[in-house]
Amino acid sequence: MTLTALLASARLAGAPGVARGQEAKGAPPSAPSAPVRLDRVVVRWHAPETGGVRRPQFIFERELAFEARVEALADPDAEPGLYRDRHIRAALDHHIAETLLASLPISPAPTSTEVAQRAEAARISLEQRARGRARLLAAAAAEGISSDELDALLRRQARASLYLDRMVTPMLEPSDFELRLVLRSGATPFKGQRYEDVAPALKRWYVGQRLSQALITYYQNARARVTLTILRAD
Repeated sequence: MTLTALLASARLAGAPGVARGQEAKGAPPSAPSAPVRLDRVVVRWHAPETGGVRRPQFIFERELAFEARVEALADPDAEPGLYRDRHIRAALDHHIAETLLASLPISPAPTSTEVAQRAEAARISLEQRARGRARLLAAAAAEGISSDELDALLRRQARASLYLDRMVTPMLEPSDFELRLVLRSGATPFKGQRYEDVAPALKRWYVGQRLSQALITYYQNARARVTLTILRAD
């Protein structure tokens, strides 16, 4: 079963047969409605970095679907409003890699202000990946992701990026010289534009690209330490 089919079957399994309030007029009172499933775990995993088998980690259906929507929004070849198995797999890999990195100690430890500042930078970068704030909020609304849940995701990304920057290699503050070279390469969405006009957006894009590649590289090395189970719908 593909991850896409897994999420689809979970939605069908949790869908009520008759919407509340739509019983036939004049029909005898129906039995109390069955409990409505609001969410469910679709992935259980553990790794030494997160405490091993004694501290399993869980990924819920709504958050994985939201993260897959973001992957699809960032994919120029994706059909509008749809995500495919490749998007779910990319979202799953990113989610686990970020959780692993966010659980590792950072020296010196970041202050709450530094985490908040980095989380705000992650928000802007996520909006850029989704090609607009409105698209990102629409993806969150489609999966019922609250502002608190989105903030938690951004804090996870913030701590992961701070670990990579401080413990692996500096990547959050590229120099103007480095950014100018990247712009001249022509391999950015800002090809042909003046550096002065696009510097902030170029920096966010470049940092986002470096972080994404660092996440992929880290997870490729960590994958053998991760034990993952896909949970089917009941």
